[in-house]
Amino acid sequence: MMKRDTSIKLFESSQVRTIWNDDEEKWYFSVVDVIGVLTDSPNPRNYWKVLKHRLTKEGNQSVTNCNQLKCKIFKIKR
Repeated sequence: MMKRDTSIKLFESSQVRTIWNDDEEKWYFSVVDVIGVLTDSPNPRNYWKVLKHRLTKEGNQSVTNCNQLKCKIFKIKR
């Protein structure tokens, strides 16, 4: 079994925050960081907020009614 691990993954020289969940044996990635990598948006938090709003209006139930969760383990210096 893998030990709990938090780290920053690099994707095309961009940083993506991750955390390993021992119980589920899964990696979790910061959605905001992934959006920043995929869109080159100057404000990925706002991009995600607008996208969640649009998806909810379309009836998509894959997003929660939660603005943002804090990643308290570590922060990326931008």
